[in-house]
Amino acid sequence: MKIDELKKKAALEAIKYIKDNSIVGIGTGSTVSYFIKALSFIKEKISGVISSSSTSSEQIKKYGLKILDLNKVCSPIIYVDGADEINNKMEMIKGGGAALTKEKIIAAAATQFICIIDESKQVKILGNFPLPIEIIPMSYSYIKNQIIKLGGEPKLRKNLITDNGNIILDVYKFKILDPIFIEEKINSFPGVVTVGLFSKIKPDIVIIGTQSGVKTLFNKIK
Repeated sequence: MKIDELKKKAALEAIKYIKDNSIVGIGTGSTVSYFIKALSFIKEKISGVISSSSTSSEQIKKYGLKILDLNKVCSPIIYVDGADEINNKMEMIKGGGAALTKEKIIAAAATQFICIIDESKQVKILGNFPLPIEIIPMSYSYIKNQIIKLGGEPKLRKNLITDNGNIILDVYKFKILDPIFIEEKINSFPGVVTVGLFSKIKPDIVIIGTQSGVKTLFNKIK
């Protein structure tokens, strides 16, 4: 079965967790695109959605879903997003779609966080996928040097400005044995807006599309 089919299966399974009159947070990425399409078939059931990126917003508008402002929302939020990598502790790398800052904000504000992935995203140790860091442009040289000291190889993501007007460093060859420590360390560097490590903000539910069907994991410790 092709990867796209596994992504689609995970996305469709997530629809089962969307309650009547709920507000749905929407992540960014190829798996989320399948979820947005599926959500459009029950759009009358929900109150609206909160988007994490201009890319997702375009697709959301295409399907006629109502976009809400997070600052004006009081109701519980069900946040659905993918991951670039996830380990067995449900710690993740996110940000391949350059929307890591808004994704982390919505995930933090959400009542429930559902992660939808295909089985290729499961890893034992995070870091094979380059770790994204959104930074303020003037901090580029400073943060680059700090990341090198940590043992990573940072590279500027070319031809990209985030929705927040910043740039992204992708860190290669960076085996992340202690995600919580690395997240806290990188966050301490002045100029860092968001690091794409989600070691403290973790999903409540992980839905995985596999060759043998859909597998669902529940986070009992948060």
